[in-house]
Amino acid sequence: MQQTIAAPTQPLQRTEASLPFLHGRQDGAAKADLHITFQVLGPLEAWVGPRRVEIGGPRQRIVLAMLLLAPDRVLSIDQLVEAVWNGRPPATCRTQIAICVASLRKAFQAAGHTEEVIVTAAPGYLLRSYGHRIDAVEFASGVEGAQTLAQRGDTSSAADVLGRALGLWRGPVLADMSSPVIETEAELLEHRRLTAYEQYATLQLQLGRHREIIAELTALVSEQPLWEQARAALMLAHYRSGHRSEALALFRQAQRVFREEIGLEPGRVLQDLHTAILQETSGLMPVTDVAGPLSVGSALPELPPGAAAFIGRERDLHALDGLLRRARGGVSAVGLVVGRPGIGKTALALHWARRAAHAFPDGQIHVDLERTGTADAPAALLRALGMSDSQIPTEYQDRLREFHRRVEERQILVILDGVPDDTVAYELVPKAGKCSVLLTSRRVLATPAQVRLTLQELAPADSVTLLGSLVGDGRVEEDATAAHRLASLCDHAPLALSAAAARLIAKPHWRLSHLLTRLGDPRHRLEELCTGAPMLRRSLDGVYRSLSREAAALYVRLGLVCGERIGVWVAQALLDTDPMDAQGLLEELVDATLIEVSDTGSDGWFRYRLPGLLSLHAQETAHQEMTATARTAAYDRMVDAEASHASDSTSIAVLRRVS
Repeated sequence: MQQTIAAPTQPLQRTEASLPFLHGRQDGAAKADLHITFQVLGPLEAWVGPRRVEIGGPRQRIVLAMLLLAPDRVLSIDQLVEAVWNGRPPATCRTQIAICVASLRKAFQAAGHTEEVIVTAAPGYLLRSYGHRIDAVEFASGVEGAQTLAQRGDTSSAADVLGRALGLWRGPVLADMSSPVIETEAELLEHRRLTAYEQYATLQLQLGRHREIIAELTALVSEQPLWEQARAALMLAHYRSGHRSEALALFRQAQRVFREEIGLEPGRVLQDLHTAILQETSGLMPVTDVAGPLSVGSALPELPPGAAAFIGRERDLHALDGLLRRARGGVSAVGLVVGRPGIGKTALALHWARRAAHAFPDGQIHVDLERTGTADAPAALLRALGMSDSQIPTEYQDRLREFHRRVEERQILVILDGVPDDTVAYELVPKAGKCSVLLTSRRVLATPAQVRLTLQELAPADSVTLLGSLVGDGRVEEDATAAHRLASLCDHAPLALSAAAARLIAKPHWRLSHLLTRLGDPRHRLEELCTGAPMLRRSLDGVYRSLSREAAALYVRLGLVCGERIGVWVAQALLDTDPMDAQGLLEELVDATLIEVSDTGSDGWFRYRLPGLLSLHAQETAHQEMTATARTAAYDRMVDAEASHASDSTSIAVLRRVS
């Protein structure tokens, strides 16, 4: 594992003062249920108030680390066995895992925490995080909070929050562990730390704090000499501090390192910056040198970064171009992009918006409704239009009216990302004027739109090209057969492909066959991919939680079967309901983009398909939320229903063994 550079702020300290939940609770009874502070961003440690938890030997430490890396999620015993013994478990491995869990529970109790932290949940165990502190979770929350503040224009607060998040790191993640599985997880966390440092440096440069970050960036470039963004930030910091020769020397060093390590010249980012420094371009110097929040002013903010690589989708981009004729004529236009989680809706919208920027002379704004929340959406839109918080009306309806008033005569593009339902779309989409709107949603909306797209999975060739572009070191191109198989296991969905690429980037010594082996077991595939992209699981969980109770019940039961052509009678049997109710719930799942219509059978009823990763998510959720008895009963009803339709030539068996 790589050496971790010094954090910009002090790490989480193991003192009573650093544990706010301790204050005011000094009696012995109160101490009995003190919450636990878990630390994984460095050597594994756990504290109950000021008392250190004696975690125990290597096996117990690995089991606890695995549970902490996936809090509130069930880890199967098989996953824990793999982490502890790396493919060479003894015959008693399952018993030994149970002993490790029992020992951890006793250790928490001995330190003064009597409530159950690790619970048994088929097919393994789950660590409850509620009320406890996990530094990795706090780090992720800090990064997300900083990004929200930055989007709102509060650059100073964003930098401070991100600095505190980075200060939680005490060294290499779980450096005291000897487990390939843990090492993979640690490398992914390390990659997120480095990305957060890049964002932190960018914010500091925006604030004019170039002198303050030179030391940190120097250490970072020394640690990651091929990381172009970090080197570019350091070059810019030196130049703004009056160290022009040091900035140019960094580029010459990059030329030497890149040629020796990968046989290439530095990329366009470094080359363009080098040219700008030689020419002393005026735009390199900071506009201001303030430490307070940045004022948005009258200019619209830039769109957020798009996908690291955008491949294909030419037909979809051409369809969206249908909005341009109305936009050029100064007439409002509405586009709608619908698709299942992880299919690339946001990437398509942002890519097209950049390509079509010339048609919107008054600018473009983007609001992520899933992150902002629908209640705060009008305020977020007004901030994007340049209003300060003190200027924004306090009432929701007044905010809506002010937003519509401000955009109706402006030739701008408003991207509303993640629209949850028709009500929100109706309220936010301007009814007239010159403003154009592009909506993305995981649900099929009835909102009037001049262009409507249902985004499908990438073409197989585009999936492989995207994978190769993301990994970027030739491994994908070396084994085309494995690459196509890997893309297929990812359902040709950009977010899953990005997750697979993240795994390969984190493990440069892996060939594609190594990752294929890990994804080959359907029971572990989703977990493997979610390790590389936590957003994948959050997206799937988010759509599932938005369903009605009855549709959610059908969705998880569909995880007990598999197939490309699911008949209505299957849903009827799984829920023990009548055919019309079953079809209604299937159509609700279609509207939620969780299942797709496959075709129509000879009986006139539609057949449906549940895509692979969604099927695995449904199966995983079924095992978490249904008892074994309920699963078996639903499965048995479905088998009987299949038998009664066996003579139907359009029927394809949809069986999966229930465990």
